[in-house]
Amino acid sequence: MINSLSGRFLILTIIFVMLAEVFIFVPSVARFREDYLLARLERAQIASLALEADDMISPALEAELLRNAEVYNVVLRRDEIRQLALSSPIPSPITATYDMRNPSGMMLIADAMRTILNTEDRIIRVIGNPVRDGGLLIEVTMDEMPLRGALLEYGRNILILSAFISIITAGLLFLAVRILLVRPIQGVVDHMKDYATAPEDARKIITPTAGVKELRDAEEALQSMQTQLTGALKQKERLAQLGGAVAKVSHDLRNILTSAQLFTDRIESSEDPLVRRMAPKLVSSIARAVSLCENTLAFGRVDEPAPALTRVNLAKIVGEVIDAERLAVGEYDLSFAEDVPASMTLRADDEQLYRVISNLVRNARQAIMATNQPGEIVVRAEEDEAAWHLYVTDTGPGLPKKAQEHLFKPFEGGVRKGGSGLGLVIAGDLVRGHGGRLELERTDETGTTFRIHLPKEDLALAPAAE
Repeated sequence: MINSLSGRFLILTIIFVMLAEVFIFVPSVARFREDYLLARLERAQIASLALEADDMISPALEAELLRNAEVYNVVLRRDEIRQLALSSPIPSPITATYDMRNPSGMMLIADAMRTILNTEDRIIRVIGNPVRDGGLLIEVTMDEMPLRGALLEYGRNILILSAFISIITAGLLFLAVRILLVRPIQGVVDHMKDYATAPEDARKIITPTAGVKELRDAEEALQSMQTQLTGALKQKERLAQLGGAVAKVSHDLRNILTSAQLFTDRIESSEDPLVRRMAPKLVSSIARAVSLCENTLAFGRVDEPAPALTRVNLAKIVGEVIDAERLAVGEYDLSFAEDVPASMTLRADDEQLYRVISNLVRNARQAIMATNQPGEIVVRAEEDEAAWHLYVTDTGPGLPKKAQEHLFKPFEGGVRKGGSGLGLVIAGDLVRGHGGRLELERTDETGTTFRIHLPKEDLALAPAAE
């Protein structure tokens, strides 16, 4: 109850109403004290009229007049000469004097608080203006404890009334909030829970019904999100089914093409000039088809294992990649260079890092060989306090604009004719698995440079997992 929206609203309402009542209580108590003292002055003035009517009154009558006025002494100054007075013995000396002639609001509040907090029986002097122009000044002495008792009783009544008003107000607001806010919000929450059980079911998408503008906006936003999510889930399901079918087809097709590739090796040894002329093109076409199948299968493996981080020597991995690529070059005029410190040790998965570097170097080799011009590929590495940086640079023709726009998108970023564009996507995924980044640093007609950024901190693996 307390942790609910309506419960907290109820508590806050009571607190705020009580605070408001406190702000009302303080000046009202000060006003009550002022009225109390002015009433005593008025009673004392009425009592003094008896002395004016008869200069000689009995001590018993004088005592009764003072007792009714609840004061000890009365001094009424009508002019500078004559004074009328009623008096009786004062039990103790006067300890405070209060002037009720045009007091400030803050003074009244301060005097009222002092009266409430005082627990001693004090005699006070009160000075004021006589009513109805009955003189220049009236002054009385009186006991302060009856005044304090009246103030405490008045304060208790105010607090009881404030508490009653707070409870009634809070209850009404509680019901209003329950009806206008909490129930509609709970309805939205229930709808979200129901939708979560079967997000593919379009019938569970919320229909905005709230009358409150903010809640209706929230329902409409939720409806839009659920509609998009339901559509995305359906599309994802279809793509998953399509991907599974493509993976099966690619697997079987790769086996068929591999067998065809073995037969083409024998065709190349044929003495027929036409066959010898057509065989290389056939071999090239089959090789591209096999590569496409392998890349598709590799991209479709959603169970790519997380990198097993160990200390690996980068120069050794780069050397193995370049040695393999030199075999693929054959007699073509293409040179390789490596600028990697022999002692540089990275924290990485050696197998996955080999695949990344091999992919970049192979792409560079194929781009240069497609131009039928000499070229060079350079693999360079450096490090700083935060990360290792690996650069693969070639002197190829550069990437076309379309390829740059879709560089890391599957089946869209291919450069070679017949390429799938999956190589860079897979390489980028493997680098992100290490918490790093694969970036295109430069590309123009003089060549292309890719940069691999691998952070040295283990915490960098956390964003990659996301």
